[in-house]
Amino acid sequence: MFQPSSRPASGARHAGRSARRSLLFDTGHNRKTDARDAHSIAIVAVRTKTLRLLQVDGELEALRMLTDRREALTRRRVQTVDRLQALLAELLPGQAKRDITTGQAKAMLASVRPRDIAGRTRRRIAADELAELIAVEAKIKKATAELKAIVLARGSRLMDIHGVGPVVAARILADVGDVARFADRNRFASWTGTAPLDASSGEHDRHRLSRAGNRRMNHMIHIAAVTQLRIDTDGRTYYRHKRAEGKKPLEALRCLKRRLSDVIYRQLVADAELAAGTNSEAGPGGHCGASQESCAADLPPHIDTSDQPLPGPAQPTLRAASTSRKSRRNRVLTAAG
Repeated sequence: MFQPSSRPASGARHAGRSARRSLLFDTGHNRKTDARDAHSIAIVAVRTKTLRLLQVDGELEALRMLTDRREALTRRRVQTVDRLQALLAELLPGQAKRDITTGQAKAMLASVRPRDIAGRTRRRIAADELAELIAVEAKIKKATAELKAIVLARGSRLMDIHGVGPVVAARILADVGDVARFADRNRFASWTGTAPLDASSGEHDRHRLSRAGNRRMNHMIHIAAVTQLRIDTDGRTYYRHKRAEGKKPLEALRCLKRRLSDVIYRQLVADAELAAGTNSEAGPGGHCGASQESCAADLPPHIDTSDQPLPGPAQPTLRAASTSRKSRRNRVLTAAG
């Protein structure tokens, strides 16, 4: 499998237009079908020399599976807590808490001893829900520890950023894969959905929320931004500065998310350069993550048509015209004279 590079000086970035042209030249028309599209893309891939080989990174695949598993456990925990709170509200009216812990739930169950069959059944189901909650929280804790270990083993320093913990760092690494897919920080921000869309009108300079991009990455950056607002960080200072400029709270938060996207991109690039330098010193036995090949972490970033360069001059495929015998004889005579 091949993956088009997202760098500017690459003919593969123009693969869409090349595929359409090859379809026209091959079939004589532009009618599209899945089979013809696949055939046209294959022709362009074979003839393009700037494509990079797509390889699967086992560590990133493990990160993705563990992150998905932890997210599923988190949703399961929320559902279990909701059922437990509903049962406790019926057992102890007026005493249910909004953010309940396992210790509080145990204390509440120990304080009630219903005598009727409905109450005893309700208490038994609540005890089962509490046991399930304890088991789910233990699994979440174990998954978080595994994610942290893998992130540190890859040499990533994403967790040095305020608001980026093991889960956020693991999701970023798993979804981004090879950061070289992105030409610059602006492409990365467009892919994460943190680059706002211009909605200015007249003298009003406004930007609206972008719904495009990787929504999971956008959610991770949102978590980091909200976490920075809770503590005294540069992010909170930047947010207050934007609020002082007259921006609304959501607009200031979007500005902070855009700034965090740049910070994450710079850290990913720095980690990749450090890993590449380490592997070049270590020789062929270096880490597989620093190779020049793309990893199968996600689809290629979307490139707008305005960002696509025109293809360079085509390579000559015809033989040069041979010089006739008469013209060669005339040149010899001229040189002799």
